Amino acid sequence: MTYENLDSKLVNALLNDGRTSLRNLAEQLDVSVTTISNHLRDLEDEGVIEGYTPRVNYEALGYDVTAVIQMKVEGDALADITAHLKAQPRMVSVYEVTGNYDVIAIGKFRNTEDMNDHIKAILSEADIRESNTSVVLNAVSENNQFELDVDK
Repeated sequence: MTYENLDSKLVNALLNDGRTSLRNLAEQLDVSVTTISNHLRDLEDEGVIEGYTPRVNYEALGYDVTAVIQMKVEGDALADITAHLKAQPRMVSVYEVTGNYDVIAIGKFRNTEDMNDHIKAILSEADIRESNTSVVLNAVSENNQFELDVDK
């Protein structure tokens, strides 16, 4: 019995089906349920696996507008602005970035009026110096995760 690449194989199996049982994982990976349980606990403790959540299709729920909001922020206010954005229910991603802007936030909205209302509220923050908002026309690829390389 070899455990070579077991953690990567375990992550890949969970990417394929995050709801699968420990017993099924053990059968797939040809190890004991206890081994799977121990490795899974270690991956969680190390922060490799952060949780188990459904992948939601927001468009199917009526959130038809995706906006990408780029912002320039006053130097010492970056942490406050990103924390504020992270707390907004419509923001699905918030990034501190290099380049022309300091922050990029991606939000999901029911329609352009909903988007407009939320963006105006966000941009009312005094520490946001400048912004640029783009509306996504077509999400070619979104929320994808990738399998880890495993030597076979």
